[in-house]
Amino acid sequence: MYENILLPTDSSAGVSDAIEHAIDLASQYDATLHVLYVVDADTVGSYPGDEYVHEDEGLEHALEEAGGEAIDAIAERARAAGVNVETVVRHGVPHEEILAYADDVDVDVTVVGTKQRSGEYRRLLGSVAERVARMSDRPVTIVKTDVDEN
Repeated sequence: MYENILLPTDSSAGVSDAIEHAIDLASQYDATLHVLYVVDADTVGSYPGDEYVHEDEGLEHALEEAGGEAIDAIAERARAAGVNVETVVRHGVPHEEILAYADDVDVDVTVVGTKQRSGEYRRLLGSVAERVARMSDRPVTIVKTDVDEN
């Protein structure tokens, strides 16, 4: 049923249950798990930078490094479960890059994690998971993780 499963990650605690779900699904269907991290162009673009900071020490590099570590950790867990994994870091607007990657690879389902938050928070800020679910032409599974916000 599934040959390609996409798991986007932002390396937050809100993705932890989605990771387990995606690995289990990929294992069950002998599917390839595609783990994607998007360096948010809006975050990088809003940072004015510092002329005295080398590009390898700036925000964009830090986000790339954090994303690389996050996808590598997920890939290690998936491989330990016997799952074939592809890892990718892209730059852009997260929901747009997730949707584009899903089309590029012809994924069968996207598994996205989200933090359990109040309706007021969601109405004000929305979420990448909700945008992906609303805008995708492909199946999307949203896995909510209860995260202590203290």
